[in-house]
Amino acid sequence: MSYRQSRNWPSWRNTSKYSVSGMLNPLFQLFQVLKRPSKGAFTMLLAVSLSFCLLTSAYKKDTGLPEPSLNSQTQLVSQKNKPVELNIVSFAVTRAAYANIIPLFQQKWQQEQNQEVRFRLSNAGSSTQARAVVNGLPADVVHLALALDINRIQKAGLIQPGWEQETPNHSIVTSTIGVIVTRAGNPKNIHTWADLANPGVSVVTADPKTSGIARWNFLAFWGSVTQTGGTEAQALDFVTRVYENVNVLAKDARDATDIFLRRKQGDVLINYENELILASQEGLAKDNFSVIPQINISIDNPIAVVDKYVDRRGTRQVAEAFVKFLYSPEAQREFAKVGFRPFNPTLVQEFSCKYPPINKLFTVQTLGGWSAVQEKFFKDGGVFDQIQAYIHSRTD
Repeated sequence: MSYRQSRNWPSWRNTSKYSVSGMLNPLFQLFQVLKRPSKGAFTMLLAVSLSFCLLTSAYKKDTGLPEPSLNSQTQLVSQKNKPVELNIVSFAVTRAAYANIIPLFQQKWQQEQNQEVRFRLSNAGSSTQARAVVNGLPADVVHLALALDINRIQKAGLIQPGWEQETPNHSIVTSTIGVIVTRAGNPKNIHTWADLANPGVSVVTADPKTSGIARWNFLAFWGSVTQTGGTEAQALDFVTRVYENVNVLAKDARDATDIFLRRKQGDVLINYENELILASQEGLAKDNFSVIPQINISIDNPIAVVDKYVDRRGTRQVAEAFVKFLYSPEAQREFAKVGFRPFNPTLVQEFSCKYPPINKLFTVQTLGGWSAVQEKFFKDGGVFDQIQAYIHSRTD
């Protein structure tokens, strides 16, 4: 893998006219004179001493370099070893994984670089986070729910083009799928995406305007029709009927979980598989019934270093090292423990019982890629807005 390195290295001129040999020639001359003690020798000693002082002063002025000293060297070492702060901006449901991963990296960096790394972690809906970074949130690393949001940061001039090629797996560092969660006993008899459109079903999902999971959910609904032989007209009809069953659009994945599990609203929750696993580990979903649709979308979450901010803050080296560490077996195992599907072959085998394969798994590329998807479905006035306008017109 390759990582961008800062190119702002100084280039020093060849200052040959102030070479060491040139500056020491008068001292050799003085040595020759002092072999013959005389009044002239004392005069020569004084002249050469003054000349040497002038030459060293000129050398210092011409190069702009300070005279080396033990104090300046100590300061350089001190600056290198002073604590560095790293700002991680991520989507809502990664906090638990980072709580375990960050201490592992801190220990590794301390051992290898003798430097403390302090982290500031921000979690919110993916689209909300992207807007915050564009508007000035100084993220060193962004780990978001979808590439579309990182592309938005790139278009703002904060990330260099080609970021997808900077790390393995096209910069996808975590993956999951969509799941359906019902009340205990599955009273509404929900088993597939198609059942979400049934009359009398209250669906909880997030808002595609603010949340990454909401966009993935929308695409899962759409693809469940088009990827099984249905037409786009049929997909539009189905997705419209699903959103007619949505009473409240949550702001992000975690908010959707809270609405369904804590506030007990709705009959069905649509969310990330990893969010359901984490909720189960926290004891929130123990009485609920979960369904993994066998026609599903691979929810791929990318990561990138924010070039403009790391160069401004002087954190590129540690930011790139942290991103690289996230692909290590140690970090990927921590992601897998809290619900993200591993792509490391060894870990796939290790967690095979926890993450059974999906019969038909499609990707956003299957639907045309993020640029086409954004233009068609999620731009202002796109298919999602048209669906919402239609629903509101019927309820007004």
